Amino acid sequence: MQKSLLVVDDDDEIRELLEFDLAHSGYNVDTAKDGLEGLEKAVSNYYDLVLLDVMMPKMNGFDVCSNIRKSKPELPVLLLTAKGTIDDKTKGFGCGADDYLVKPFDIQEVLLRVRALLRRNPDPAPEQLVQKEILKMGEIELFPDSLETLINDKRTKLTPTEFEILYCLMQHFNKAVPLATLLDEVWGYDSDEDVRMLRVHVGGLRQKIEKDTKNPRYLHTVTNVGYKLTPCGSEVQ
Repeated sequence: MQKSLLVVDDDDEIRELLEFDLAHSGYNVDTAKDGLEGLEKAVSNYYDLVLLDVMMPKMNGFDVCSNIRKSKPELPVLLLTAKGTIDDKTKGFGCGADDYLVKPFDIQEVLLRVRALLRRNPDPAPEQLVQKEILKMGEIELFPDSLETLINDKRTKLTPTEFEILYCLMQHFNKAVPLATLLDEVWGYDSDEDVRMLRVHVGGLRQKIEKDTKNPRYLHTVTNVGYKLTPCGSEVQ
């Protein structure tokens, strides 16, 4: 099935370039010229992915992303922005973005990121063929088919990327997972930039699943390796 993308950017040249190249790559592409129009389209229509500029009239991309997350928490969002500091990226991921590209960007890099995000959301199989998967570790339960997370029987709202990270760690339960493995399983590619991005996402995940992020019960950093998810009270080796 052809994937549907929404490109939201007030720069006519960038918007038209993305529309042309994405359509040429086989995607069905819709566009919006400002943040408010983009939000209205994202909420009202079905898309598999939103490519979202940050600095726009009427509503900036951070606010658009936050509002998309409230109504469609499962919809992947790729931020496109001229701001590339770690603070800007932290703000972007904090509002629910799944990935972040700094302008000017290479179109091949955009296509790579788009494919990686779409890889996490494959076309659903017929209902009779779907086997409901549930992962449980101590007080944490994951429901991959609905992207739901329960901690102590309370629903915890994660972004799609945070969910994927937690899902990966639960699949390697009680084992140290190298950064390269997380990058490959969550994004499908790696670079120095993505290691920093991963750490930002892990920080956001910790904020949501830990009562005390300085003394985590579940999600631990394994020095010079990566991360480890353990049962509550377990020791980290």
